[in-house]
Amino acid sequence: MSGAPGRQRHWRLSSTGTAVKLLLATGAAAGLVAAGAAGTRAWNRATARSVAQVVSAASDRGGVFEPAILEGLPAPVVRYFEFALTPGQPLIRAARVEHAGEFRTALDARWSPFRSTQHFSAEPPGFVWDARIAMIPVVGVRVRDRYLGGSAGMLGKIGALIPVVDQAGGRELASSALHRYLAESVWLPTALLPREDLVWEPLTDSSARVTLSDAGLSVSLDVHFGDAGEIVRVEGDRYRDVEGVGVRTPFVGHFRDYFASDGMRIPRRGEVAWILAEGTFAYWRGRATAVAYTF
Repeated sequence: MSGAPGRQRHWRLSSTGTAVKLLLATGAAAGLVAAGAAGTRAWNRATARSVAQVVSAASDRGGVFEPAILEGLPAPVVRYFEFALTPGQPLIRAARVEHAGEFRTALDARWSPFRSTQHFSAEPPGFVWDARIAMIPVVGVRVRDRYLGGSAGMLGKIGALIPVVDQAGGRELASSALHRYLAESVWLPTALLPREDLVWEPLTDSSARVTLSDAGLSVSLDVHFGDAGEIVRVEGDRYRDVEGVGVRTPFVGHFRDYFASDGMRIPRRGEVAWILAEGTFAYWRGRATAVAYTF
């Protein structure tokens, strides 16, 4: 799910995509590619600034995981941390996760390959997701999602030049982004340990509810655990953009194929979907290709 976008919009790519194809066919490819290279440099500089903000905000509280912190937690949550962590595991300060997979913008849209890099702050919660999606020949679509301190934004540009989505500000967008961060914390397990702003509540023998608060926002997910203790599914109501209006919509993320990374166990693969009246709209599916942590 790392790389799962904040609020979904059916991007209007058809007319712009046709224009790009026409430029390529009429010999304007060299100018388009040159402009795209300049746009990519500007995009990368802006992304680097956003990443620096998130990483510099990350708390360096130090410490390690000790089993005593699990006292009083619901039984399935205890099993999860016993599965994912070992005593003495350093707490994550920041993380960099790369994904590859497929993405689509609507229930009836085709899947497009993507590659992404996501930077996280463990505490306070924050992220920057930078993706290249092969929706358009040659130039592709660049997408950058971000969240930090109660503020969120989503920007998408064809070839890093032509805007197709640009959203920023507003509590609904920020709430949706914080929901996303909470779901994706499965890739930084120590960020899910209980603390003042993160609380676990019991549901069943194999599920629990986690609530994260930040900058006046509060979001919750119902977390379902597998036989080994691993997180296999998260569910909740999250804001989805529908023609410019935030609509609370059931949301689900699936995780599987866990592996060891820096002493922790995290999922290699995931899939994310909205549950709509017309059907389940899976829009992101991918695998982790590289993970790096700062402790």
